[in-house]
Order: sequence, then structure tokens, then C-alpha cells
Amino acid sequence: MNPIISKLLVTIARKRLEGKSTQKPVSKKEIVPLVRRLQVELSHTLSEYFFIIVGVFSAGFGLKGFLLPNHFIDGGATGISLLLENITSLKLGILLVLVNIPFIILASKTISLKFALRSIVAISFLALVVHYVNYPTITEDKLLIAVFGGFFLGLGIGMSIRGRSVIDGTEVLAIFLSRKLSLTIGDVLLIINIIIFSFGAYILSIETALYAILTYLAAAKTVDFVVDGVEEYVGVTIISEKDEELRVMMTEKLRRACTIYAGKGGFGKNEKSYDKNIIYTVVTRLELPRLKTEIDKIDRKAFIIMGVVKDIKGGMIKRKPLKD
Repeated sequence: MNPIISKLLVTIARKRLEGKSTQKPVSKKEIVPLVRRLQVELSHTLSEYFFIIVGVFSAGFGLKGFLLPNHFIDGGATGISLLLENITSLKLGILLVLVNIPFIILASKTISLKFALRSIVAISFLALVVHYVNYPTITEDKLLIAVFGGFFLGLGIGMSIRGRSVIDGTEVLAIFLSRKLSLTIGDVLLIINIIIFSFGAYILSIETALYAILTYLAAAKTVDFVVDGVEEYVGVTIISEKDEELRVMMTEKLRRACTIYAGKGGFGKNEKSYDKNIIYTVVTRLELPRLKTEIDKIDRKAFIIMGVVKDIKGGMIKRKPLKD
């Protein structure tokens, strides 16, 4: 890391520790772990905002290079904004912010306040890009518009999700409703988009609505490719020498239940020295980047196994909002 940034992090860590303890000087042994955590937090934050920036420009290209010039629509909050643009005098940039506000408020209550704030930044940035950046119109072929407009829009949504934010708030609504109803998140998204496409057929034309379905499918498949399914749960197995610190972090900071297995290493002659606890938990795709960040703060060498969980019943899946 850059020496200037390292010195700045040491200064911040020292001030934090001095603020907590006024009786004795801060030792190097106390500073080093905090500096390491600050480095992890900084590196993850930079990578997340890089994903958001790339996602916003990709989504802007999909909208202004393909969909907007040809009066196409998409699903989700973006589709609602595009429909409203066709029947009102408001600009798309303003509509993107207005339509997503209720979803962001919901995200602050169901996911975390930090996630909601990051999403506000991403959506506002997208609104500015759509309003001020002049993308060239790529093609007038309707099939190419539907496929590639959906591709670049889906790429933008997926990259934003990897940056722990959303530029289309309907995923948040789908997560919330799936917890209240006996439906999967995919089912909820499908219902929402059927409603949007029905209005599209009525306001614009049936042909436009059919192309919109194609755009939505291209976008959805691209999002799946980028983030491997935002609606899916992920089973996470963690093997670390610092299992107790990780357990406390998950249960107290992330408010996520976990299961502890008694394990033994299978490599080496002295088996007793390999006795260890194995942690298993289940999180959503939106929560996974936060979990990996917190694990890195405690143990960068932790062995982590992640796998998609297709179905879940019982257990502490619903939990209180994250404390950022």
C-alpha cells in the first residue's frame, strides 16, 4: 500500500485508540491489528465503488446507446422510469431517482442503512450519467437493441450489486415480499415485471412490450452471470484458527446465526494439533461481500467454502438489520 496512505491509517488508528484509553500510551502491538482492519476496509471500499462506477457507466450505455433513442423499455424500476418518461414531461434522470426512493427506504430497514446510502449514491450517479453523458446511438435494429440494451443494463445492475448497492430497487422489494409471502424472490420479480410489461403493451404497443420482455431476459441472464443470482442464498463454511472471534463477529455485528462443527484436520501426523471449530452460516448474495470483508479483518488466511443454497426451511434466516 502507498506509504502516505499507510501513515494516514496509522494516525487514524492511533487517535482511535488514544480516544478510548487516556491513562497509558498506545503501544505498537495495539495499533497493528487496527491498522490491518482499516487497510482491509479501505481496499474493499475502493473495489466496491469501482464496481459501482463501472456498473453505472455500463447501465448508462445500455439506456442511452440502445433503449432510450428507440423508445424501448425494460423491467424493474428502470422499466417503470422509462414508461413514465413516455407519458410525462419529466427527464429519465429525475424519474430514476424518484421511482427508486421507496425501494431505498425499504432497503434501509430490511438490509442496512449503509447499503441504502451506497445505493442512493449509485442511483444518483446513474441519473447524472444519463442526463449529462452523450452516448452514441449504436443501432436501430430492434432485435439488437433488445438483446444488447438488456446486456449492458444487466451488466450495470450486476456490477452495482457486487459493489454492495443497487441501481434498480425492485430486487429489494422482491427480497422483502418473499419474506412475507410464500413466494421466491424470482417469483416476485416475475410478477412485478409482468405488470410493467402489461402497462407497456397498453401505453406503447404490444410489439414494444414483447421486445421489452426480450430485453428483460437478456438483462436478467447477464445479472445472473455477474453475481450468480442475487435471489439465492449462499452457504458459507469457514475454517480458521480465530473461530471464536469470527463467531462473535457474525452473531453480534452481522446479527447472523451460525452453526459450529467440531472438526479435525486430515493433513499432518499430529492430529491433536489440528483440532478446530468449523463455522457454517447462510447469507444472501447481497450480504456476502460484507461477510467476506469482516472475515478479512479478523483472519485473511481463513479457508472459506461458498455454495449456492437452493432451498431453506426453518432456522434463523430472518434477522435484524445489519449494524454498520
